[in-house]
Amino acid sequence: MTNDTARIVSLIPGGTEILAALGLTDAIVGRSHECDYPPEIQNRPVCTQARINSNAPSGDIHEKVNYLLQSALSIYQINTDVLEKLQPTHIVTQDQCDVCAVSLKDVEEAVASITNTPAQIISLQPNVLKDIWDEIQRVGNVFGVDSQQVIANLQARVKIVDKKTQHLSQTEHLPTVACIEWTDPLMVAANWIPELVTLAGGEPLFSITGSASTTLKWETLISSNPDIIIFMPCGFDLNRTRQEAQPLTQRPEWQKLHAVETGRVYITDGNSFFNRPGPRLVDSLEILAEIQHPEIFEYGYKQKGWEVL
Repeated sequence: MTNDTARIVSLIPGGTEILAALGLTDAIVGRSHECDYPPEIQNRPVCTQARINSNAPSGDIHEKVNYLLQSALSIYQINTDVLEKLQPTHIVTQDQCDVCAVSLKDVEEAVASITNTPAQIISLQPNVLKDIWDEIQRVGNVFGVDSQQVIANLQARVKIVDKKTQHLSQTEHLPTVACIEWTDPLMVAANWIPELVTLAGGEPLFSITGSASTTLKWETLISSNPDIIIFMPCGFDLNRTRQEAQPLTQRPEWQKLHAVETGRVYITDGNSFFNRPGPRLVDSLEILAEIQHPEIFEYGYKQKGWEVL
């Protein structure tokens, strides 16, 4: 099938951004409620909705998510009537995290319930940077689009950062970095994040590249006393992240942390960058490079992608 006849519904923001990078924006006929980039896809019909209130406090969101998962209920709903009207030839989804977006199972069930739509399901499952390149190539192959230049450009940007930080471990102490993915309960970011922290010249604490995010004891954060703390809560922009970080800053032990004393606590737009496994993970790497080594990097993401807390 050529991209001229393809009718794509993307149910995962990272997938939408991969399609856009490959020049397939015009073929996208529907999207998830979270797909908001690039801006021109925002007028496409929305095919999903959340069963949770994302404006609720972090602790409430966490409880509701756990309740739904333990009850074997989905966190997201697919609007099958919208899907049926759109008649997609392809549906892009994910099989990586049931909390992040609609699950593969939900999509399969939705497609099975639609009588006249034999849509091909493309399910993405990236855990590390190399998986992103592979997924871009796979999506390109499905639609007959050459992905090599897109991948080469992204890899070239990664190489620039890597090259500039490679000598640091020989010449100086690498900063220890704690990346916080959720504040109540406290959770540490994993999957591709430790890899990005390392490439940007830092030493990631508490998590291993490719592994799932885990909860973190407050006492562990305090005793490890990181050089840098970066908040990147899943699905939150800069303002919401600042709001979520505030309660932690009120705790008595907070002021004694090395990162706090040296002014190296940061908030980021996790929703636009760190939480989305797509082409903008390279932007996320550049943001980390600016934060971790401002003496070397200045890409201009400050105030847009990150701020000092």
